[in-house]
Amino acid sequence: MSNSSTAAKRHRQNIKRRLRNRIVKSELRTNTRRLLELVQNQSKEDARKQYVSVASLLDRAVSKGVIHKNTAARKKHRLQKVLADKAS
Repeated sequence: MSNSSTAAKRHRQNIKRRLRNRIVKSELRTNTRRLLELVQNQSKEDARKQYVSVASLLDRAVSKGVIHKNTAARKKHRLQKVLADKAS
């Protein structure tokens, strides 16, 4: 139990934020997995569309403060490399 009302409020806020962050990260992982499956199945056009979607999700996660901007940049770059390697 919290010792002060402000500590109790912080605890409530942390619970809400953790839940929101979990949802965003889960969505990111799911869409990234879909992209990698599309790349393996050689469906280039669908993979490109999915990459745009994943990049957008990463950028939104950065703006919400869920992940760091350099983390998003690194993930986007690695996904672009995978897409380029399979496309050629």
